[in-house]
Amino acid sequence: MSAAVRSTGGPPVSASRSWLLLCAVHGVASMLLWWARADMVDVMTWHTEGWQHQPWTLWTSAWVHMNTPHLIGNQLALGVLTAFAWMLRPNWRCTLAWLLVWPLTQVSLAWWPQIGYAVGLSGLLHAGAMLLAVQLVLKRIVVRKGTRWGGLLMLGLLVKLAVERGWSYPVVWDAGNNMSVVQAAHLSGAFWGLLLGWLVCGRPWPLRPVATG
Repeated sequence: MSAAVRSTGGPPVSASRSWLLLCAVHGVASMLLWWARADMVDVMTWHTEGWQHQPWTLWTSAWVHMNTPHLIGNQLALGVLTAFAWMLRPNWRCTLAWLLVWPLTQVSLAWWPQIGYAVGLSGLLHAGAMLLAVQLVLKRIVVRKGTRWGGLLMLGLLVKLAVERGWSYPVVWDAGNNMSVVQAAHLSGAFWGLLLGWLVCGRPWPLRPVATG
């Protein structure tokens, strides 16, 4: 059984597997870099100073992780986001928005002088969750009680960001995991996810579900 959504006055908006494919890329690449040599990891890490000479780090730094808890935590969160997307099946426009958010989330961290470098998937995960929440709230993805669930997801993200206050505390020390947490990445990712989730996906066509067997 499959599902699709169709606009009442425009072309059909079909579900896509591109989002799920991108989730798989993030998961696999993170594992591969975890086992890579230290010099390779350094080449893939985004640094505030000099990243212009290594522009690929705007993408690859998301796959670098500081330690085992950091990797496991992000992989679990990625799994949750993947399962959520499996149910919603966002279209290719959503994937395009997430792809555009990817480097923007990283380069925006240069606004905070306290940040020397930043790694990990957390910024992208916040962006992806916010992007899907936007689609649900605006009814660009139509599921039962989707607006309510999208609103709750968006509210949860906003409350988390408000508690963290990443604009004032861009970097904090996590003693439990023995690493610094770049909270500004969460803020940056959510911001770009909210903005591009609305812009890239086009005008909010009125959608209605179409069941197919």
